[in-house]
Amino acid sequence: MTAPDSDLAIARAVDDLRRGEIVRITDGAAGLDILSAELATVESLACLEAEGRADLLLTPERAATLHIMNQRPAAGAQAVAVTRMPWLDLVASIGTADPARDLEQPFKGPFPTRDLGSDAQAAAAGLALAKRAMLLPALFARPVAGDAADRIVADAGAILSWRRSERLRIVSRARLPLEGAENTEVVAFRPSDGGPEHLALLIGEPGPEPLIRLHSACLTGDVLGSLKCDCGPQLRAAVKRIAETGGILLYLQQEGRGIGLLNKLRAYQLQDQGFDTVDANLRLGFGAEERDFDLAAAMLRMLGVSRVKLLTNNPAKSEALEAGGVTVAGLVQHSFGENPHNLQYLATKRDRQGHRL
Repeated sequence: MTAPDSDLAIARAVDDLRRGEIVRITDGAAGLDILSAELATVESLACLEAEGRADLLLTPERAATLHIMNQRPAAGAQAVAVTRMPWLDLVASIGTADPARDLEQPFKGPFPTRDLGSDAQAAAAGLALAKRAMLLPALFARPVAGDAADRIVADAGAILSWRRSERLRIVSRARLPLEGAENTEVVAFRPSDGGPEHLALLIGEPGPEPLIRLHSACLTGDVLGSLKCDCGPQLRAAVKRIAETGGILLYLQQEGRGIGLLNKLRAYQLQDQGFDTVDANLRLGFGAEERDFDLAAAMLRMLGVSRVKLLTNNPAKSEALEAGGVTVAGLVQHSFGENPHNLQYLATKRDRQGHRL
């Protein structure tokens, strides 16, 4: 578990990265100064490069999309450092990092890479920080030079070992009558890194083995009624089903399988080009699954729940609860919301993500 002062440094680093500021990631004597590629400006990149040219850090997923295969990093590497040749200026770098841009103005390389050596952990931590900030996981980075001045400094090991599930606290409880489930209480949880809050809806009278649903937030489906997914119908059906027996719905702020709302909309653009949901996320530089279901187990433990029945078609949710110390006594199938617009989406869940549809 990271120390509270590390939590504060990580939270501040996330905020600065989202503002387009330079952040320093340290790893003992090594370290990198990093800048979000998508938010970089001519001025901020020039500031970063005052002591020398910066590399472009990409995830292995994005590197594979760009066919940087003849210089593949060592097995298990979490970052690829592209050496920026003279042609790889700010505009070309952003086009390399962002597939939405490369559809408009593709850049084909060459993409020479360098061995990160002692900077490997700092590079992995920087990309993890970008994901936590809900930015594209692509960074300008150069080895640290000089003092940190007014830059936020965060430790690479603390970033990579940080777990929201270990740093949650309950901040509020209130009665929340819902349509179809008037006897409902909402419990709000906040992680210590300043990340998004998560909710537990205690519906009816949960018994010793309550029916549980893990629902990841989907603004487009839950609120706007998008037909590209099945999230809205699944949410409403889950509330109705749980109200019959009593149970808990965990509403986890992990939009787009954990990549965030804006990146999910980028993925939608790629889906319009013919990529499925998995390949769209990979092209953006994310993993196929970025959600953290350890959160759900931690929330249930804090509510005093240790044994559940799980309303899901996704075995990964059951496995995560079991790993987190919550016994899953049984799975209850939950399929709703099929329509002509989401057939490929549902087929991908079944065929590539192991959902039992």
